Amino acid sequence: MNPYIAGVLLGLVLTASFFLAGQGLGASGAAKSVVASTVLTVAPDYAKNSDFYGKYSHQKESPMRSWLVFEVLGVLLGGFISGAVSGRLTWKVERSPKITRRRRIIFAIIGGMLFGFGAQIAKGCTSGAALSGMASLALSGFIAMMAIFGTAFMFSFIFKKNWV
Repeated sequence: MNPYIAGVLLGLVLTASFFLAGQGLGASGAAKSVVASTVLTVAPDYAKNSDFYGKYSHQKESPMRSWLVFEVLGVLLGGFISGAVSGRLTWKVERSPKITRRRRIIFAIIGGMLFGFGAQIAKGCTSGAALSGMASLALSGFIAMMAIFGTAFMFSFIFKKNWV
Protein backbone atom coordinates (compact mmCIF):
# COMPACT_ATOMS: atom_id res chain seq x y z
CA MET A 1 0.00 0.00 0.00
CA ASN A 2 1.10 3.53 -0.62
CA PRO A 3 2.72 4.68 2.67
CA TYR A 4 0.92 8.05 2.59
CA ILE A 5 -2.48 6.38 2.23
CA ALA A 6 -1.53 3.84 4.91
CA GLY A 7 -0.52 6.69 7.25
CA VAL A 8 -3.84 8.48 6.75
CA LEU A 9 -5.75 5.23 7.33
CA LEU A 10 -3.74 4.51 10.47
CA GLY A 11 -4.53 8.01 11.73
CA LEU A 12 -8.24 7.41 11.10
CA VAL A 13 -8.11 4.07 12.94
CA LEU A 14 -6.32 5.75 15.85
CA THR A 15 -8.93 8.53 15.95
CA ALA A 16 -11.72 5.95 15.85
CA SER A 17 -10.17 3.99 18.72
CA PHE A 18 -10.05 7.12 20.89
CA PHE A 19 -13.65 7.93 19.96
CA LEU A 20 -15.13 4.41 20.26
CA ALA A 21 -13.01 2.77 22.98
CA GLY A 22 -11.88 5.84 24.90
CA GLN A 23 -8.21 4.95 24.52
CA GLY A 24 -5.54 4.71 21.86
CA LEU A 25 -4.00 1.75 20.15
CA GLY A 26 -1.51 -0.56 21.78
CA ALA A 27 -0.51 -4.20 21.67
CA SER A 28 1.89 -4.93 24.52
CA GLY A 29 -0.90 -4.60 27.07
CA ALA A 30 -2.65 -7.56 25.44
CA ALA A 31 0.32 -9.83 26.12
CA LYS A 32 0.38 -8.60 29.72
CA SER A 33 -3.34 -9.40 30.07
CA VAL A 34 -2.86 -12.92 28.68
CA VAL A 35 0.08 -13.60 31.03
CA ALA A 36 -1.81 -12.19 34.03
CA SER A 37 -4.87 -14.28 33.22
CA THR A 38 -2.72 -17.40 32.86
CA VAL A 39 -0.99 -16.82 36.20
CA LEU A 40 -4.34 -16.13 37.90
CA THR A 41 -5.66 -19.44 36.55
CA VAL A 42 -2.59 -21.61 37.17
CA ALA A 43 -1.36 -20.14 40.50
CA PRO A 44 -4.14 -18.01 42.06
CA ASP A 45 -2.52 -17.87 45.53
CA TYR A 46 0.77 -16.64 44.07
CA ALA A 47 -1.05 -14.06 41.95
CA LYS A 48 -3.00 -12.65 44.89
CA ASN A 49 0.19 -12.20 46.95
CA SER A 50 2.24 -10.75 44.09
CA ASP A 51 2.69 -6.98 43.75
CA PHE A 52 2.35 -7.18 39.97
CA TYR A 53 -0.40 -9.79 39.56
CA GLY A 54 -2.27 -8.69 42.69
CA LYS A 55 -3.84 -5.73 40.89
CA TYR A 56 -5.27 -8.11 38.28
CA SER A 57 -6.64 -10.51 40.92
CA HIS A 58 -8.79 -7.74 42.45
CA GLN A 59 -10.54 -6.92 39.16
CA LYS A 60 -14.13 -8.05 38.76
CA GLU A 61 -13.59 -8.98 35.11
CA SER A 62 -10.95 -11.28 33.68
CA PRO A 63 -7.89 -9.56 32.19
CA MET A 64 -8.77 -11.45 28.98
CA ARG A 65 -11.75 -9.11 28.57
CA SER A 66 -9.40 -6.18 28.04
CA TRP A 67 -9.94 -4.02 24.95
CA LEU A 68 -6.32 -4.65 23.93
CA VAL A 69 -6.79 -8.44 23.79
CA PHE A 70 -9.69 -8.00 21.37
CA GLU A 71 -7.69 -5.45 19.38
CA VAL A 72 -4.77 -7.87 18.89
CA LEU A 73 -7.12 -10.74 18.01
CA GLY A 74 -8.75 -8.44 15.44
CA VAL A 75 -5.37 -7.51 13.97
CA LEU A 76 -4.42 -11.20 13.63
CA LEU A 77 -7.78 -12.13 12.11
CA GLY A 78 -7.75 -9.09 9.81
CA GLY A 79 -4.22 -9.88 8.61
CA PHE A 80 -5.22 -13.47 7.90
CA ILE A 81 -8.34 -12.43 5.99
CA SER A 82 -6.40 -9.77 4.06
CA GLY A 83 -3.76 -12.30 3.04
CA ALA A 84 -6.36 -14.87 2.02
CA VAL A 85 -8.47 -12.41 -0.02
CA SER A 86 -5.44 -10.95 -1.83
CA GLY A 87 -3.90 -14.34 -2.56
CA ARG A 88 -0.79 -13.64 -0.48
CA LEU A 89 -1.43 -16.21 2.24
CA THR A 90 1.64 -18.49 2.14
CA TRP A 91 4.24 -19.91 4.50
CA LYS A 92 7.30 -17.85 3.74
CA VAL A 93 10.34 -16.56 5.61
CA GLU A 94 11.56 -13.20 4.30
CA ARG A 95 15.34 -13.15 4.48
CA SER A 96 18.53 -12.02 2.82
CA PRO A 97 20.42 -14.52 0.67
CA LYS A 98 23.29 -14.10 3.16
CA ILE A 99 21.33 -15.55 6.10
CA THR A 100 19.84 -18.98 6.61
CA ARG A 101 16.15 -19.52 7.22
CA ARG A 102 16.81 -20.95 10.68
CA ARG A 103 19.02 -18.01 11.69
CA ARG A 104 16.37 -15.53 10.47
CA ILE A 105 13.71 -17.22 12.60
CA ILE A 106 16.01 -17.23 15.66
CA PHE A 107 16.80 -13.53 15.17
CA ALA A 108 13.07 -12.76 14.76
CA ILE A 109 12.25 -14.53 18.03
CA ILE A 110 15.09 -12.78 19.88
CA GLY A 111 14.02 -9.43 18.39
CA GLY A 112 10.42 -10.03 19.44
CA MET A 113 11.46 -10.86 22.98
CA LEU A 114 13.65 -7.75 23.19
CA PHE A 115 10.79 -5.65 21.79
CA GLY A 116 8.40 -7.03 24.42
CA PHE A 117 10.93 -6.39 27.19
CA GLY A 118 11.51 -2.85 25.94
CA ALA A 119 7.77 -2.23 25.74
CA GLN A 120 7.41 -3.19 29.39
CA ILE A 121 10.27 -0.91 30.44
CA ALA A 122 8.88 1.97 28.37
CA LYS A 123 5.32 1.39 29.63
CA GLY A 124 4.05 0.83 26.11
CA CYS A 125 4.83 -0.50 22.65
CA THR A 126 5.32 1.41 19.43
CA SER A 127 1.61 1.94 18.88
CA GLY A 128 0.83 2.68 22.51
CA ALA A 129 3.78 4.86 23.47
CA ALA A 130 4.52 6.56 20.16
CA LEU A 131 1.33 6.73 18.07
CA SER A 132 -1.22 7.11 20.86
CA GLY A 133 1.21 9.31 22.81
CA MET A 134 1.71 11.64 19.85
CA ALA A 135 -2.03 11.70 19.15
CA SER A 136 -2.63 12.96 22.69
CA LEU A 137 0.27 15.46 22.24
CA ALA A 138 2.34 13.85 25.00
CA LEU A 139 6.01 14.79 24.86
CA SER A 140 6.90 11.17 25.65
CA GLY A 141 5.11 10.10 22.46
CA PHE A 142 7.25 12.38 20.31
CA ILE A 143 10.44 11.26 22.09
CA ALA A 144 9.46 7.60 21.65
CA MET A 145 8.80 8.06 17.93
CA MET A 146 12.12 9.88 17.41
CA ALA A 147 13.95 7.10 19.27
CA ILE A 148 12.20 4.39 17.25
CA PHE A 149 12.91 5.97 13.86
CA GLY A 150 16.40 7.13 14.83
CA THR A 151 17.38 3.63 15.94
CA ALA A 152 15.81 2.09 12.83
CA PHE A 153 17.72 4.44 10.51
CA MET A 154 20.96 3.82 12.39
CA PHE A 155 20.67 0.02 12.23
CA SER A 156 19.52 0.16 8.62
CA PHE A 157 22.65 2.11 7.72
CA ILE A 158 24.89 -0.30 9.64
CA PHE A 159 23.38 -3.45 8.14
CA LYS A 160 23.23 -2.07 4.59
CA LYS A 161 26.95 -1.21 4.79
CA ASN A 162 27.60 -4.86 5.79
CA TRP A 163 29.57 -3.80 8.84
CA VAL A 164 27.89 -6.48 10.90
